[in-house]
Amino acid sequence: MLIARTLSELRDAAAGLGPELGLVPTMGALHAGHLALVHAARAVGPVAASIFVNPLQFGPKEDLARYPRDQAGDLAKLEAAGCDLVWLPDTSVMYPSDAVSTITVAGPAMLWEGEARPGHFTGVATVVAKLFGQVRPLAAYFGEKDWQQVQVIRRMVADLLLPVEIVPVPTVREPDGLALSSRNRFLSPAERAAAPALYAALREAATSIAAGAPVAAALAKAEAAVIAAGMRPEYLALVDAQSLEPLQTLSRPARLITAARAGSVRLLDNVAI
Repeated sequence: MLIARTLSELRDAAAGLGPELGLVPTMGALHAGHLALVHAARAVGPVAASIFVNPLQFGPKEDLARYPRDQAGDLAKLEAAGCDLVWLPDTSVMYPSDAVSTITVAGPAMLWEGEARPGHFTGVATVVAKLFGQVRPLAAYFGEKDWQQVQVIRRMVADLLLPVEIVPVPTVREPDGLALSSRNRFLSPAERAAAPALYAALREAATSIAAGAPVAAALAKAEAAVIAAGMRPEYLALVDAQSLEPLQTLSRPARLITAARAGSVRLLDNVAI
């Protein structure tokens, strides 16, 4: 497995892997969900993974320093998964002191996480656009757990005519349904025991809405179940699967999305309808 830390090392390594390179962008602290992205890319061709904790997508009240880091462990996992190349830029490489440009996004970036974390998707779009320019992949693989993020990146790629295919990969879950996340390690035992109620509530609401139940009633019941489990929902909504606009009826391809607090840990999840 090749490791690149400078742009010249990256270009040399990527050139040797050919034009059908797939990219798995990550912030490290890898788990089985990340490795599923590597496996999906590896099934198509050579794969590069990036590890960069992006300061631009953290808000002033979010603890960048607390984000988990385990570079040695991450590299071992990527090598075992068959990754061909790991891109490990530092902040000075990703954001040179004379850089002045960022990507401004709207559309699917406006609501939900966009409202809860102002500036977050500017940071996501900017770093992803930079990664695409650095690695020049044919395709990039993203987990469906961050459904809104996938739609924001898809829209950016379409609007800017970037020659990258965006490939979403289904969420990987624990046996009890909890979506894998690097932040799950911060859950207390009691919070971890309660956390699967979030996915259970989404599944029940999705089943009810698909069967014709009123959307508002199904959402209210799901939110009550999340609260009863000891979590604090920030939003729980039925949205258009691409635009992320809220829906009052099931009239087109849709997604149930949610963010909830379990103690200090913010959990995201979603299900298709």
